[in-house]
Amino acid sequence: MKILLLIGLFIILYYFIKKAYKNTMDIVINKIQINPVHIDKKNPVMNILHLSDLHLENISISPQELYTKLKDKPIDIIALTGDFLDRKRTIPKLIPYLEVLNQLNAPYGMYAVFGNHDYVLRGSNLQKLKDTLETHHCKVFFNENTTINVKGRRVNLIGIDDYSTKRSDIKSSYKGIKHGTNLVLTHDPNVVLEMKDYHFDYLLAGHFHGGQICYPKAYHLVKMGKMVRMNMIKGLHNYDDKPFYISEGLGQTGVNIRVGSRPEITIHQLSLTSKKEEVQTAI
Repeated sequence: MKILLLIGLFIILYYFIKKAYKNTMDIVINKIQINPVHIDKKNPVMNILHLSDLHLENISISPQELYTKLKDKPIDIIALTGDFLDRKRTIPKLIPYLEVLNQLNAPYGMYAVFGNHDYVLRGSNLQKLKDTLETHHCKVFFNENTTINVKGRRVNLIGIDDYSTKRSDIKSSYKGIKHGTNLVLTHDPNVVLEMKDYHFDYLLAGHFHGGQICYPKAYHLVKMGKMVRMNMIKGLHNYDDKPFYISEGLGQTGVNIRVGSRPEITIHQLSLTSKKEEVQTAI
């Protein structure tokens, strides 16, 4: 009888793991509209492709599959919010993904910040990761910003370094900012809780993987900051009347399974402020 019970438990466990692994291949593409009222008024719109947490040691989509999913999508800019990998031997695996992202021909470029897993690398290995990204036309931000002109409107791209590893410097990230639409890229969204005095029109982050394994809630994330305890681990949220989005990520960490979450690609339509509105949104 005990043997039959063990066999039954093994079958249930096998089915659970197999289904959880298959979930990693169920890639969801979500489209998000920010300031839809302004979009309806035909204000200029910036289409942002957001990818986060590739975790290339455990990713279930090939570069070619990624390209096939995105090649017909309207994309103005590509935002990558960290946790590419955490082993130096994985760095070459990043190259074909960057190559297909370049094939999407985003007219306003590709930009990235690092996450806590990227900082597992040290010294020359971390530099190699940065060089790999920038060789493939991806600007990496370290608490800094740059300005681009999108459809006649100024857009400030602000990259805040990883909060969970205590590398964030919000003040430096905003240094020299002029009036315009502020788009923030960061890895750990907990930094939002310290940005009351810093304006952004939209912020993109990742880090939580939507829980990755939820049973039924992602209790294991409780030590990952206040935002988890506020039930903000994925999707679109507002804090201090400012919108931000937490991606569920494209890869997995630890074990290559997902329960109650799916790998995510997002395309965000961000309405760009008019010159009159730019004055109102200055920090």
